[in-house]
Amino acid sequence: MKTKKPLLLAAIAGFALSAHAEDLVRLGNLKFAHYGAVSYMKEVCPKYGIKLEERMFPKGPDIMPAIVAGEIDIAALASDGAISGRANGVPIFTVAGFAKGGARIVAGADAGIRTLADLKGKKVGVTRGGAQELLLYAELEKAGLTWSDKPGKDVQIVFLAFADLNQALAAKQIDAMCQSEPQSSQAISRKFGVEIVKPYDTPMGEPYRLLVMTEKLYSERPDVALRTMKCFVDATATFRKDMNLAEKYVRENMFKGQITPQDFKDAMDNAAYTYEVPLQHIDVATEYMNRYGVGRMSKPPKAAEWVKLDLLKKAKADLKVQ
Repeated sequence: MKTKKPLLLAAIAGFALSAHAEDLVRLGNLKFAHYGAVSYMKEVCPKYGIKLEERMFPKGPDIMPAIVAGEIDIAALASDGAISGRANGVPIFTVAGFAKGGARIVAGADAGIRTLADLKGKKVGVTRGGAQELLLYAELEKAGLTWSDKPGKDVQIVFLAFADLNQALAAKQIDAMCQSEPQSSQAISRKFGVEIVKPYDTPMGEPYRLLVMTEKLYSERPDVALRTMKCFVDATATFRKDMNLAEKYVRENMFKGQITPQDFKDAMDNAAYTYEVPLQHIDVATEYMNRYGVGRMSKPPKAAEWVKLDLLKKAKADLKVQ
C-alpha cells in the first residue's frame, strides 16, 4: 500500500494539472481593421481555458490548404472564400459572422472616374478570391459592363495582392480598385484615391465575413468548441462596447503603428463588428459565385447544410449578450 500512495498522489496531481491546462486552438486570420475582434480573442481566450495561436494569411482562400493539412482549427475570412472551400470538400462549418461591410471601389484621384460607367476602357485591380472580387463583378454587371483579365472587354481586371493594390493605384498602374479596409480609406485620405461607390447596392448587400470551424473541432471537441465561441462573443462584445480599445488594439497589435487613429475611424465607418450572419446572404453569395465562376466550385453548397449557429446561440445566452 505504501508503494501505491505516491503513485496515487502523482495521479491526482497530474489530473489537477491537466484540468487547468489550456486547450490549444489554432486560428487563421487576415490583417484588416474589421478582423480585429477575432484577433483580440488571443487576449480573452485564456479565461475560457483556451490558448489561441494566431497565424496571418495573405487572403482567405490561402487558409484552406492549412485547414486540410490539420494546421488550423478556426478561421476568419470572407464568405466567398469559405463557400469555395466548403464546395470543394474542405471540412468546415460556418459558426458565426464577425464583420460586415469593409469594402470600397476607389479610382485614381486624377483618373477622371466618378461613376461605375466611367470604368469602361479602364484597368481595375482586385484580389482574386477575396470578397472584393465578387462585389466588383456584381457592380460591373449592374452597370452593364463586361470584364475579363484579358484585353477585349469593357473593363480589364488586374489581379493583385491586397498589399499591392494601393501602390499600383498610386503608381497609376491601374485606374481603380476594389479594396478592403483600412487600405481603401488610406488611399482616399492620402489623396491618391477617390471613392466611386461602396459596393453594397446589389442583391448581396453588405458582405459578411465568416468565422468557420473545422468539423473535427465542432464534432469531436464540443466543449472546446463552445468555450472558443464564448471567447469570440466576449471579444466581439468588448470591441463593440469600447471602440477606443478596438482602435488601440488594431493599430498597435495588428498594424504595429502603420495606420493612424483617423485611418481606423474611416475604416470602421465603413464596417461593423458583429456576431450574426444571415443564411440568405450566404446563399446569394453562392449563387453569384456560381454565375461568375469565382472559386471554381465543384458542388455549390446550400447554407443550411453547413452553417451551424447553435454554438453562437448558446455562447450568447451563457454570456447574456444580445
